[in-house]
Amino acid sequence: MNPFAYQRVEAPDAALQAIAIHNAKFLGGGTNLVDLMKDGVESPSTLIDINHIGLNKVLVNANGATIGALVRNSDLANDPAIVAHYPLLSHALLSGASPQLRNMATTGGNLMQRTRCFYFMDTAFPACNKRVPGSGCAAIQGFNRIHAILGQTDEGATSAHTCIATNPSDMNVALAALDAKVEIQSAKDKRTLPLADFHRLPGTTPEVDTNLHPGELIVAVTLPPAKFAKNSWYLKVRDRQSYAFALVSVAAGLEMDGDTIKSAGLALGGVAHKPWRSPEAEHALAGKPATRETFQHAAELAVAGAKPYEHNAFKVELAKQSIVHALTQASKGAQA
Repeated sequence: MNPFAYQRVEAPDAALQAIAIHNAKFLGGGTNLVDLMKDGVESPSTLIDINHIGLNKVLVNANGATIGALVRNSDLANDPAIVAHYPLLSHALLSGASPQLRNMATTGGNLMQRTRCFYFMDTAFPACNKRVPGSGCAAIQGFNRIHAILGQTDEGATSAHTCIATNPSDMNVALAALDAKVEIQSAKDKRTLPLADFHRLPGTTPEVDTNLHPGELIVAVTLPPAKFAKNSWYLKVRDRQSYAFALVSVAAGLEMDGDTIKSAGLALGGVAHKPWRSPEAEHALAGKPATRETFQHAAELAVAGAKPYEHNAFKVELAKQSIVHALTQASKGAQA
């Protein structure tokens, strides 16, 4: 780990002043950042400890929910109002990491979580456009079992643009299905981004994970009024039952009118550089009966255009089957 300075701040304004230091990083729970520092992937000059600036409240009312950026994942998952009105988010959070990590990890930090691509995490591999821009992508011709099948940039292993990494977060998948927004503050102003615009596909700049600008601070995540409290399901398919990242995950929410679907939220994890939300699949579900045939059609739309690789071709069918299962379970009621 590289030497670094440490600075504790007591208010958001102080945090925004401090982050102006060259190559400084905000420190919340540190559950991802500190690991990356230990592995030599991240080398910040200064850590700005923001754990004492507030932003740790959850507010739920008829207008929706506001979740402070420093709310711990465990606290959010077990908040009675979140469990009652947004069970999809609660279950997604409880599917991630371990109790010890959830006790430390924050909402804002989870949004900023970086990929667990083997070739990004291990500096012994020189070719990783995300870690070393312009170096190529070793995953294309390597062991790519955990990698993306949707939205990736593939111009060949030596291209400076190629990246097939995935977003590792469970929380982000549920937030995508719930149509969340991210509130952001800088020293000059505030802005709000839909979650769909917060995370990026690799495009031509795979080293850039989000549309958060330098010097900005995530202050909250907001959710619209709950529509899926009675009918939702989070499904995570992984190599072991706990403490493992998703090969495929599905966040499914349905607004039902009897046996008819009024509206739907559907997002996939483990398949793309960002939570993969399918407006086409959601539109196809609306106004249709909650049947297996309806869900199978939505699944086909959700993975349309998938491009798998040598070791992850199974993800296409796995994603389809997972979507059908999650939607079927959601149509029967909320996850207990």
